This record gives sequence, C-alpha cells and structure tokens, in this order.
Amino acid sequence: MFDNFSDKLNSAFDSLKGKGTLRISDVDKALESIKEALIEGDVALEVVNSFIGDIKSKAYEITKSKSLNPAQQVVRLVNEELIKILGGQVSRPISFAKKGPTVILLAGLQGSGKTTFAGKLAKWLKNDGHTPVLVAADLQRPNAVGQLQTVGEAAGVSVYAPAKGVTSEDEANSKKSLLSRIGIGSKDNPIEVAQNGVKMAAEKHYDTVIIDTAGRLAVDVELMKQVSDISQAIQPNEILFVIDSMLGQDAALSAKAFSSSLDLTGIVLTKIDGDARGGAALSVVSVTGKPIIFASTGEKLDDIELFHPDRIASRILNMGDILSLIEKAEKTISEEKAEELAAKITSGKGFDFNDFLVQMNQIKKMGSIRQIASMIPGLAQNKQALSQVDDSQITIFTSIVQSMTPFERANPKEISGTRRTRIAKGSGRSSREVNLLLERFKAMSKMMQKFGGQLGGKASKQSDKQLEDVSADDSQFDNFANKSLPNMPLSPQEMTGLPNFGMPRSSSKKTKKGKKKKFGNPAKQAAWEAKFK
Repeated sequence: MFDNFSDKLNSAFDSLKGKGTLRISDVDKALESIKEALIEGDVALEVVNSFIGDIKSKAYEITKSKSLNPAQQVVRLVNEELIKILGGQVSRPISFAKKGPTVILLAGLQGSGKTTFAGKLAKWLKNDGHTPVLVAADLQRPNAVGQLQTVGEAAGVSVYAPAKGVTSEDEANSKKSLLSRIGIGSKDNPIEVAQNGVKMAAEKHYDTVIIDTAGRLAVDVELMKQVSDISQAIQPNEILFVIDSMLGQDAALSAKAFSSSLDLTGIVLTKIDGDARGGAALSVVSVTGKPIIFASTGEKLDDIELFHPDRIASRILNMGDILSLIEKAEKTISEEKAEELAAKITSGKGFDFNDFLVQMNQIKKMGSIRQIASMIPGLAQNKQALSQVDDSQITIFTSIVQSMTPFERANPKEISGTRRTRIAKGSGRSSREVNLLLERFKAMSKMMQKFGGQLGGKASKQSDKQLEDVSADDSQFDNFANKSLPNMPLSPQEMTGLPNFGMPRSSSKKTKKGKKKKFGNPAKQAAWEAKFK
C-alpha cells in the first residue's frame, strides 16, 4: 500500500547520503520531497502540515551536529514522527469487559469491508481462546445477512440472525416498501436485533459479541442516527470504525463524521494489501484521536493482524518488519516439526523433498511470498526483485514434487536426466521447470545447512524483550541509510525465497566475460545460457 510513498521518501533520503555535514538548504529540500510524497499519498492537508512542522525544527537541530551521519539521523527522525502520527509506540488490544459478554460494534461506510472483517475478528478471537458470536444488524444492504452467515460458517463461529433483511429479490421487487418497513416497531428492527443478540450471548455464555451494522455509500443523517441508536441501546465496550484504506483524503472526512456521532474507541484499516496510497492510515489517527487497532491484510479470514505503529513505520521506510514475520512464523510453523528438521540436518542426514513439501505447506499458511519477503530487512528495499515474486511457483513446485517416487523424494541427488523427464511428464510441467525446482532446492538445502543449528523451535525462540531490542536497534537506521545488511549469511535474493520463488538470484557460477560454461545436461545448458547471455 505504501509503495509510492516509500519510493518518494527513499528519494528524499538519497539526496542526503554521502554528505559529511547537513545544511539547512539540504533539510528544506528533503522536507519538500517528503511533503510532496504525503500529498501525493492522499494524506489530509492538515496532517501533512503538522507532520512537516514537527520534523522541521528537529531536523534543523541536526544541521548543528558535525559528528552524526545526516542520512541516518533524518531517517531516525522521520521514523519517530511516522510512529507518532500512526498512534504511538505501543499497539492497543481489545478492551474486554470484566463481566458479561464484551460487545464490539462495527461501524463504517458500505463497501469498507465491515462484514468480512467481522468474520476475521471472530476467527481471530476464537483462535485466541474466546467464544465469539456474530450479530447480523445490517438489514438494509441486499444479502448482508446471508453474507455474514456465510462468513461466520467459514470462520467456524455462530451467527445470530433472526431477521433476513433485504435480499436481492426483495430489492428488485419493492425497494421502497422494504426500506420503509425497516424501522422501530417492525420485526426487522436493527436496534432490537442488536439488543436481543447481546441478551442471547449472555444467556448462552458467549464471551464476545460482534455486531455488524448497516452502512451507506456516503455519510448521511439516517445512517448516523441508526448506528448511534444501536450504540445507545447496547452500550458496547468497543466501537470500531472500519475504513477502506483506499479512500485517501475522503477517509479523513468520513472519520470526522463518524467520530462526531459516535464515541469511537478504535479504528480498523481494511485492504491495506491493495495499491492504495496510504493516506487513510496516516490521516485517521490525527483526525479522530483514536488508535488503529486492527489491519486487514488480505482476502482470507486469517489475514488480520494487530496494528503496530512502529512496525508499519518500519515498512513505510522499507526497513522490513522482522517482528511481525517472527509472529507469523510462530503461529503457522510447528515447533515440533522444526525441531525434527533441525535434528535431522545437524545429524548429517540432509534435507530432502519430503522436508521440502512440509516447508512449502508452512510457507503457504504464512501468506503471500511477496508479503513475507517485504518484511525482511533489506529485501523491502529491493522493489525490482519483489515485483518478480510469483506465488504460483509454490503450486508448480508442489505438483512436481508430488510426481516424484518415494525414492526420488528421499534421494534428490539420484534424480538423473531420465528421471527428470519422467517427473516433468507426470506433473504436466516442462523440463525447464523441473530443472528450476532442482536448482532452487539445492540453494535451499545449502541455506538449511547454514541455519541448521538454529532451526529448532527452542533454539530459535527469543524473549519478547530480545525481540524488542532487535526492533529498537539503532543499527537499522544505519543499515537503511547505507543500503547494506551486515553479517547476513545469505544474499537478500536468497533470503527472499524459501525457496526463492521467481526471484532473480545472485549466482556463484558467473564466469569471466566471454567464457562459456559447458553442461552435460542440454536443458541445464539452455537455462545457463539464457541466464548469463
């Protein structure tokens, strides 16, 4: 979402690199570029002016220092201000009620992703040991109740839906009459549905109630009154404003309208995995004074994460987000299997295609390869490489491995040319793709040997304090300023793909200019020539 904004910031920082000292004119030029980036990113103008104003005086102080790296100090300063504008250093979790079910009211415009987020939040809470129930109080959008029931079923949670609301057929036949009957005293009264949903949750011992309310294409009096009446009737513990990240400056206007009518407690950003410019994320906190609590990072029900301002700031500055990556890994990667693999590799038994399949399945659970790669410090800066990451390679490689015999999976080195041809035919893939897999597998095997002693879950676990120390390490700013990653056992290209799907690789097989390398395998020869011609 922040790609364009990040590129502009990079350009501003590039102008400061290589300077021994920083002049006021240098600061002004960099701040002008940053301001332009914010405006192009659809950040609200009042937020832009405040952001630049806060940075300017501090940046001028840097010009008085003769001993500090100018680029490093400006990056640090912008990072601090980004964290501030995004809500502060610490993320805020859901506030649960001390007694009775915790009631969470979702509000927002139609199309913001409220219903889908309701299912994501319910599944997230369920995985965390809670017993949530969804309440269908959006009775005006066609098929909203049915959609919530579908989402609830997929999330594995109960849905309270006593009224069917408007269906597509109803809307086509008599839109006006149906809308008029959705009001006080009717059996399709959203206020009564919400109240009865909370009552039912208490009786059946659900500990969390998530209420999906109606939205509109734009803010209007009827919408605000309805959601305000529901809020007054049920007195929710949390009122979360769900906003589409792609709204840009309109996000600030919508946030102001909802904030003036509701006592909002937090913000939810949806569709941050899209190509939005990021203006919503950088505007809503300043406009509402409320923290962003959750971010929806994709279309799947598992694509939800707590919003960490410091981590998002790190992503914006292309410094990666290693803490979120570690958390993803801890949730999806089996500690027991990791320890088994570590023991196998360190004992000298090596890494085979059976292990490879296990790794592929775990990587798929973590999400998009591109998203994972963007969290690795150093790789986030390599936009050209990231643009070539192809998630479909996982499916292709998996189908090839599944076409191998048990002997071939356990003994990768025994896969001869004739075996490669048979595997290609059996999987419906080309010989070139089989050879590409074997090349990637070889690289992954080497990487596993390098990290073998650290693969076990117990060996790789660190305390929260240690992880925070990594995040707060001042060297990250120096690494960013110098575009380098010290002490990396592998190149950024190699780190991206586990196993490097679709990524351009740095190869140790490069030969001197003009010298042609010979291979006995024709397919390998063709692949080498295509790569180094």
